[in-house]
Parts: sequence; structure tokens; C-alpha cells
Amino acid sequence: MGIKWRRWVVPAAVPALALLAVTGCESTPDARPKPTAAPSTSVARVCAEPAAGPAKAPPGAVPVDPAVAGDLAAKTRSSPPHTTFWLRPGTHVLEPDRYAQVIPKEGDSYLGAPGAVLDGRRTNQYAFGGTARDVTIRFLTVQGFVAPQDEGVVNHDSADGWVIEHATVQNNSGAGLMAGARQRVTASCLRGNGQYGMNAYKASGRISALVVEGNEIVGNDKDDWERRRPGCGCTGGVKFWAVDGADVRGNWVHDNRGAGLWADTDNNDFRIENNVLEANDGAALIYETSYNAVIRRNTIRRNNWVEGRRYADRGDTFPFAAVYVSESGGEPRIRARTDKVEIYGNVLEDNWSGITLWENADRFCNSPANTSSGDCTLLVKDARRCVRPAIATAPLYADCRWKTQRVDIHGNRFVLDKSVVGCTVKCDRMAVLANYGTYPDWSPYQGERVAEAITREQHNRWHDNVYVGPWVFVAHDPSRVLDSAQWQGAPYQQDAGSTFGAQDGG
Repeated sequence: MGIKWRRWVVPAAVPALALLAVTGCESTPDARPKPTAAPSTSVARVCAEPAAGPAKAPPGAVPVDPAVAGDLAAKTRSSPPHTTFWLRPGTHVLEPDRYAQVIPKEGDSYLGAPGAVLDGRRTNQYAFGGTARDVTIRFLTVQGFVAPQDEGVVNHDSADGWVIEHATVQNNSGAGLMAGARQRVTASCLRGNGQYGMNAYKASGRISALVVEGNEIVGNDKDDWERRRPGCGCTGGVKFWAVDGADVRGNWVHDNRGAGLWADTDNNDFRIENNVLEANDGAALIYETSYNAVIRRNTIRRNNWVEGRRYADRGDTFPFAAVYVSESGGEPRIRARTDKVEIYGNVLEDNWSGITLWENADRFCNSPANTSSGDCTLLVKDARRCVRPAIATAPLYADCRWKTQRVDIHGNRFVLDKSVVGCTVKCDRMAVLANYGTYPDWSPYQGERVAEAITREQHNRWHDNVYVGPWVFVAHDPSRVLDSAQWQGAPYQQDAGSTFGAQDGG
């Protein structure tokens, strides 16, 4: 699972000097924005201002005693389904076994009193697991658990229908939460977890109807997994895998290592709206090998300063950006609330570059270059069909690859002040491009075919945007750096109806 940022394979025709440009950065490669105390835009400040749970046990609830180790798990075992448990104020612990955890029954509800904490003491791997549906966790702090990489502490087994509300899930290893179908995560603080705030992954089946609303998602990937396992693509505030239908709205996603939000591999039908995404080390948002999304009315600022600068300082000419759409686009044949990837009404301010649309010519079903663990597109159920000679002709020629197509970028405001970002070049780009196809030797996508398609044939369009600052544009491949007039002119004809202000900042 995971991408990774592409590798550019250079054809002989690409001028070498264009690929050797230096960054001109003015600060250290690992410079980070200062941690965000509070943005001017109204956001979900739930970590600093958590809601308080009930001070008394609700009628019929089973009280849980923090003085008795394992009391919560034991009372859960001895109670029938649909029981409400009220955790008294204090620090609750489980038995001192790494696999000791709470296994809810269907419809169970867990309510924390003011000051109620469930602490894994860096001993227990999981807090809540099992396959019971429709479990609710409210007003509870869950911390100090040590889930392994890619595993989660709350809803460890990705059961369906869980509700996590007014919870604080913090300072755990692995992911704070996993996700199942119909899960709702609202008004919660996902803070300082070792890998993800939430890993929306289900080992069998797809996740549908996921809601992530009004949360603060901050400081995750504390264990810096991309440094420990370079190229793993296994970090960020929230990672989504094979989710069919998600509403991600009104969240404050900030100061995470890696990406803020990352949808990776066969996701579909996302609405990402009214979020504040800021000061994440990597991209604010990655939408990768996925389909059909609306990304609107988000405030996106000061993202990708660390990762963008790091690659630029290495001499990498790829346009790493705040919003990265990788092999993803609109597909009318896949049912969703839209048949495009529509990006509109957003404000992007002082990020390391803007929006990049990318397609890897060597990444397709059954290719050794497909980093998505052997997965295929949603249009082809059996990746074994994607071989010569069938892949060279319709319909498999089109259906065996994830395509960046039908991306509509309009009504956005792009603001850049290089003195704020701390760079002189490579932080100022908007891009639509692909690499030169070379691999494997039986690939029908070799040469410039994919670069031509993404740039001119797949209905990717910028229009009616506002640009403030010294923006440049990249089309087809990294060597083609354009000014706004070239970007708007033939053959690219992008950004009709847009306005450009060349001054720095604003």
C-alpha cells in the first residue's frame, strides 16, 4: 500500500540543465512552521477545549472503578449487549498483558466522566477491539497504548457503525483509530499518535459512509515512520484506503508529520469541505489512485514546507505541492455523488507550491511499478487480465490504469509570498504532468503517451481562479516551466477567466 512520490525517468530529449536547477531555499531542509496555536479562521479547537462528560452515571449505566485494574474489560464481558458503561473520574487501566483489551458487545456505549482516562501504560497494544457493531465511545481520553505499525488502538478490528465523539485519542503508537463502515468520528482530538490519527483501513471489504467531522487532528506521525522506512507512504493525520463514500468536513488538521489527509488506493465519492489544513510537513491533501471527489471551501496554508524543501534541496525538479492529485480523477462509470474531481472555493496561502496533477506512466494494474500492493483499478476486477496482448487494446488500455482525468479546478484563491515560505524557486508551481514511460518492457504506455494524455486529452482544467504572487506553471513534464501567458495560451489553454497578480504575497 502507498505511493510513493514518483520517480521521473528522463528521456533523452529532456534538457539536462532543466533537471539540475538548484532550489534557492533560504533555510534549513527540515525547517518547520512554528506549531499552530490558533488560526484566524474558526476551527475545531477540541484538544484545548474538550467537552466534559456526564458527572453522574446516567440511569441504567454500569459504573466502572479506576481503582480496579481491568474493571472496564471485566464488566464488559459480564454485561449483555447494548449496555452503557460510565467510567468514573480517574485513570483506568487494563490487565498488564499486551493483548489485554476491551471487547465490546453490539450496541455498547462507553461514557467518560470529567477526567476519565483509559491508559495503556505503554504496555497494552489495544484499547477497544473485536467485531461488535454500533459501539459508542464518548468523552473519554485514550492514551499510552502501543499498537504495532499500521494497527490501531480504538476499533482495532475495523468493526462497523462505531461512533467516536468528544473523545481524546492521544500519545499512542500506531494509529489512534481504525475505521469501519458507517463510522462517525466527530468533535474529537486525535493528537500525537505515533503513526496516524486515524487509519481508515479494513482488511476485508470496503468502508462506506464514513464521517469525519469537527475534529482536531494534530501532531501525528510522532514516530516519524517515513524516516524509519523511507518511501513507505504510511504516515499522516488520516489515511484512507478503499473507502466508498466519505464526508470529511470542519476539521482542523495541522502540524502533522507527512500529509494532513491522504486518500490512497481505490477510494471513491469523497467530500472534503470546510476544513482548515495547515502547517503539515507534507501535502495538506493527497488524493491518490482514487475516484470522484469534491474538495471545496477549505483553508489550506503553510503546508509542505518540510518535504517540499527537502526534495528541492536534493535537486529534485518534481513539483511537490500542497494538494497532490496522483492517478486520480472523475469516472462516470463508478457511482458517486459526482463524476469529477472538483476543486473549488478553496483558499491556498503560502504553501510550498499549489496543486499538482500527476500520472505515473509506469504504474498500472499488474505492473511491477504498481506500489499499491497488487491492487487494480475499480474498473478491472482481475489484474491478471492486464497483460499483453489484451492491455494494448480497448477497453483494457484505458481501464488497467488509474487516470488523472476530469479534474476541474476553479474559483480558488492562490496566494504566495516567498518571503513567508522562505524560498526563491521551486515553491511557486502549479502543475499537470507525467513521466516518460519506460517500464516494464511490455508496457503499452511507453514514451510520452501518458504525458500527452494528462496534459491535453483527459479534460483536466483550471479556470476562473485568482492568483496573487509570483506563480509559474508546469505542463507535460518538469522541464516545461511556463509563465501565465504561456499557460493560458496554446496548446495548454489553462486558466481561462483567471486573474494574475505578480506581486509577492497579498
